[in-house]
Amino acid sequence: MKKILIILDGIVAKKLLHRIVESNTGENYYDVVYINDQIMTTKKPSNFTFYKFDPTSFSKLSMILDKDVHTVALIALNSKDDMLNVIENIKRKKANMQINILDYWGIELKDPYVNIYKGIDVLANGMVERLPNIPVVAQNIGLRQGEIMEIRIPFGSSYAYRYIGSIEQVDWKIFGLYRNDRLISVKPSLILKPNDVILIIGKPKVLMQVYNAMSKNEGQFPMPFGHNIYLYLDLYSQKEYEVIKAVKEAKFLNEKLKNRKLIVKVTRPSNVGIMNMIKAELLDCESIILEIDYHNIGFKEIISKDVKRFDVGLFMLSYELFANKLEIKEIINLRIPILKLGLKKVEKVQETVVVLDDKKSYEQISPIVFDISSQLKTKTKIYNLDPLGVENKTDILDHFENLAKIFNQKIQLISDEKNPIRVLKEQSDILQIMLLKQSMFKKRYFYEFFYTNSDLIAFDSNRFNQLLIPVVEE
Repeated sequence: MKKILIILDGIVAKKLLHRIVESNTGENYYDVVYINDQIMTTKKPSNFTFYKFDPTSFSKLSMILDKDVHTVALIALNSKDDMLNVIENIKRKKANMQINILDYWGIELKDPYVNIYKGIDVLANGMVERLPNIPVVAQNIGLRQGEIMEIRIPFGSSYAYRYIGSIEQVDWKIFGLYRNDRLISVKPSLILKPNDVILIIGKPKVLMQVYNAMSKNEGQFPMPFGHNIYLYLDLYSQKEYEVIKAVKEAKFLNEKLKNRKLIVKVTRPSNVGIMNMIKAELLDCESIILEIDYHNIGFKEIISKDVKRFDVGLFMLSYELFANKLEIKEIINLRIPILKLGLKKVEKVQETVVVLDDKKSYEQISPIVFDISSQLKTKTKIYNLDPLGVENKTDILDHFENLAKIFNQKIQLISDEKNPIRVLKEQSDILQIMLLKQSMFKKRYFYEFFYTNSDLIAFDSNRFNQLLIPVVEE
């Protein structure tokens, strides 16, 4: 949530305030300073705070500036002298605040933090759309109903670092992308990055839903991979208590995460008693779909059919099923996160943990780390463990720290020269977030356990629950 200061008076003040209120998405807080009651609107959203006083008063304006950290100010006044006085007052308190002003008089200020806009038309059509968290819509193109929209991918968005081809586009489509002020050809293999500006086309109502999903920086997972959680159970391979444990934990995540449905797929139902227990556990749960495979058609065929049929965004598999890595590895090609259920219970998780290994790859999954932490309400720990003491990971640590501020979450960064696997063994009630890589599913020989890749060694442990996120392997 960003805090915005608005100072209004004069001929376009009422129109401007009305436009801002109507464009409100609930993602900003507004402090509105006004002089004349005539500009007020009947609609007063809860994220707007109104103050009536003369903004040329430094003492009164200082009270507002000292109270909150404003990201940007928007000023439209009826007098050139008043405008200059207000700018000077703000600069005395907040020298680096971005200020957008409406100019009727030809004001010239050589200040990189002051953006000058001229004319009422520019005000109505351009200024509001420059504010944070306000969608930019083409008003006079096509059907003139707002079917074309511009969206900037913010840092921390769950859509950052995602293949365009992996994003489900129903009733809308990405048709343009700008990166570093250059137009980039859109193709399925292109990866969205923070600060990219995309152009999308589709139904206006759908575009607003897409904007809200992309612009939010928390509470979206399992999107953008898909909307639903999928639990796969093999009653022939799994022990009874592990099956029931998996069902209970899937129900727990179905309540905690922002998914729409939980799909429970049961294969090789060899035990009637366990089936009755599963059905009893899922009884009266409207958001849960139970399907049973009586024909033993195989993991690969079941998964490949169900992933699109159920819009799967997260697979859940018990650690026992990973014994057959040759079969399970087929799931990697679907590029969907996997929750590997360990011996510990998911509902007992207190901390989300990342052990840094590959710097570039962990940058790709960083938004998801904070998204998961926010939904499960867990603490976040980032371990920079380098037993040899030779690798510099300052950039990735700074990246996580900056992202924590964006998500408004606390983060604990731990740097040490300890063995990462030994440190993990000392932990309790954690969810480890890791990279999903092909190398995890290759056969490993005894001597490979002496390798320094902590991800591979941790993956072979069944103690903790592990969330494996697909990345672009370079």
